[in-house]
Amino acid sequence: MIQSMTGFGKHVVQLPSKKVTIEIKSLNSKNLDINARIPQSYREKELELRKMIADVLVRGKVDLGLYVEITGEETTAEVNQGVVKKYMQQLANITEGDDLKLLELALRMPDTLKTEKNDIDPSEYEAIVKAMKQALSEISKFRSEEGKVLEKDFLSRLDGLNQLLQKVREMDPERLNTVRERLEKAVADLTVEVDANRFEQELIYYLEKYDITEEKVRLDNHLKYFETTLKSNDSNGKKLGFIAQEIGREINTIGSKANYAPMQQLVVQMKDELEKIKEQMLNVL
Repeated sequence: MIQSMTGFGKHVVQLPSKKVTIEIKSLNSKNLDINARIPQSYREKELELRKMIADVLVRGKVDLGLYVEITGEETTAEVNQGVVKKYMQQLANITEGDDLKLLELALRMPDTLKTEKNDIDPSEYEAIVKAMKQALSEISKFRSEEGKVLEKDFLSRLDGLNQLLQKVREMDPERLNTVRERLEKAVADLTVEVDANRFEQELIYYLEKYDITEEKVRLDNHLKYFETTLKSNDSNGKKLGFIAQEIGREINTIGSKANYAPMQQLVVQMKDELEKIKEQMLNVL
C-alpha cells in the first residue's frame, strides 16, 4: 500500500512538573529533510530523536517541534546576586535613585540570571521517547490514510488510460487504411507513371515506420506494472515515478507516429491523464 508524504502527528505527556508536547508534520520532498525545534536542555538528544524519525518516515520534509511547559515550581534560572549588586553600586555612582529603581535597571543588564545545566532525568527522557513513538505512529496512520486516497485516484487514472489505449487499438486499422489511401491518392494525382511494384514496396516501408504495435504492447505492460507496484506491500514513490516516465515515453511515441488526427486527440487525452498522475506522484513516499 502506498503512503503519502503529507502527515501530522501529535502527542502530549504530563510529567510531574512539566507538560511536554511533541508535534511532527511532514510534506513532500525528494529526500529526508528534518527541521527540529528543541529546547536547549534537550539538545544532546537531538540526534537520537532525528534517527527515530528517519527510521519511520524515511522521506519528506519533516518539522519536529518539542515544546515544554513548566507546570510546577521547577526552574533552572537563578538571580546572580553578586552581579546584580555590582551593577547597582555602579549605577548609584552614575545617577540618583532609590534601590528599587536601581534594581530594576540592574536586572536589565547582561549576566544577571544564571542557568544551571542539569542532566536529563532518565525517566523523563523515557517518557519523551514514548511520546515520540506515539506521535510517529499517528503521523504514519495519517500518511496511510492519505495514501488510500492517492491510490484510489491512481487506479481511476489507470482505468482511463487503459480505456484510451483500447480506443487506440480499435482505431489503428482505420488509421493505417487512411494513411494508405492518402498516399495512393497522392500518387494517382501525379502526372508521371509510377512502377506499381516499387510503389508497393515503398508503401510497405512507409507504413512500417508508422506501425505502433510495439508501443501499444509496451504501454499495456507499463500500465499493468504500475498497478502491480501500486498494490505492493511497500510504498515506493520513486519506482512509480520511473514507471510513469516510461508510460509517457510510449504515449509520446504513439503520438509522433500516429499521423492521424483522431488518434492524436486520444494521445492528448492520455497525456492529460498521465500529467495528473505525475502531479499526485510528488506526494507518494
